[in-house]
Amino acid sequence: MPKYVVRYGSMRHLGVFTCRARDRYARGQRVIARTGRGQELGEVLVEATDHVVSQMGEDHRTGQILRLESAEDAVEIRRLHAQEESELATCERRVGELGLDMQLVQVERLYGGERVIIYYLAEQRVDFRELVKVLARDLQTRVEMRQIGVRDEAKLLADYGDCGKPVCCNTHLSEMPPVSMKMAKLQKATLDPTKISGRCGRLKCCLRYEYDTYNELQKSLPKVGYEVLTRDGKGRVLSQEILTGELLVQTEDNRRVVIRSDDVVSVLGKAPKPKKPPRSADADDQKPTGKRPKGQPGDGRGKRRGRDEPPRRDRRGGADGRAADPPPGSAPGGDDAPPSGESPPAAGEEP
Repeated sequence: MPKYVVRYGSMRHLGVFTCRARDRYARGQRVIARTGRGQELGEVLVEATDHVVSQMGEDHRTGQILRLESAEDAVEIRRLHAQEESELATCERRVGELGLDMQLVQVERLYGGERVIIYYLAEQRVDFRELVKVLARDLQTRVEMRQIGVRDEAKLLADYGDCGKPVCCNTHLSEMPPVSMKMAKLQKATLDPTKISGRCGRLKCCLRYEYDTYNELQKSLPKVGYEVLTRDGKGRVLSQEILTGELLVQTEDNRRVVIRSDDVVSVLGKAPKPKKPPRSADADDQKPTGKRPKGQPGDGRGKRRGRDEPPRRDRRGGADGRAADPPPGSAPGGDDAPPSGESPPAAGEEP
C-alpha cells in the first residue's frame, strides 16, 4: 500500500497518509484526507519512503487520503474560508462580553464540519468553559480552544520575511526549533535585535540552520587564547574565522597576522595571562594610603575636647560662643565705655 507525506491544517501539520492500492498521487496535488480531527484539505508533498519516515520521527501523525480535490470541494472550501472571518468576529464579541483576558488569532473550520478550532494568545491560564458553551450554540458545531505562542501566531498570519521569501514557519517548518543568542554570536551575526528577530519578535529560525556546521568546523580550529606553533614561530590566537578557516594570531614581537589553520604546526596549550608591570618603590611611597601611622597624632577634628583644654572664647568675650554679661552698674560696653552720645577723648586731651 503506497504512503505519502501530506501537509494539512492551518498549522501546517505533517503526517504519513495511506491510500487505496490503485491510487497514485504526485507532489503538489490537493486531496481530501481523513485525519485525527476529521475530514480536511491536504497537500501531497512526497512519497513516504523509509528514509523520509525516519527523518520525521516516530511520533508523526497518520491518516488516510480519500480522494483528489474536486471542483465542488474547492467551492465549499472557499465558502468555509469566507465564513471563518464572520465567525472570528462573533468569537471576539463573546470574549468581550465575558471579559476574558485573551487575544483571538484565527478560527479554523474543518472541511467535514466536525469542529471549529479557535487559536488564541494569553499570558495566563484562561477559564473558557462558559465561552465554549456560548460559541457551540452560536456556531452550531463542536468548539476546540487552542492556546498558542507568538511563534505559532507568525506561522498562522505571517507572509514574507526580511529575506524576501515566505517565512519558514509558514512553508516547510513543522516544529519550531529553539534558537539562542549563542548561535548568533558563533556565526558572528549582528547582535542588533531588530535585525536578527523574525516576524514573531523572537530570534530568527534560520540562525539554527548552519549552527551545527559552524560547531563542527570550530572544533578543528585552535581555541581563542591558546598558544600555537606556526611556521614563523609562536603566537597566541586572538580570534577565529570559522568558515574560511583563518586565525588572527599575535606573534612574539606583538605583531598581529592572519594565518590559515593549515599553517598551525601544533597547539601548545592555553597561553598564560600577561603579567602586569612591577610597581616602582617611589610610586608606592608617593601613593596616599589614607591611613595614619600608629603613634602619630591627628589634627583632632571631629573629636571632643579634653577636660584640660581651655574653652574657646568668642570675639564678644563669652566662653563657648556666649556673650559675657556686664557687671552691675557698668555700661553695656564695659567700664571704659563713654556715655551714650559722647565720643572717646582724643590723644593728649584730658577727659
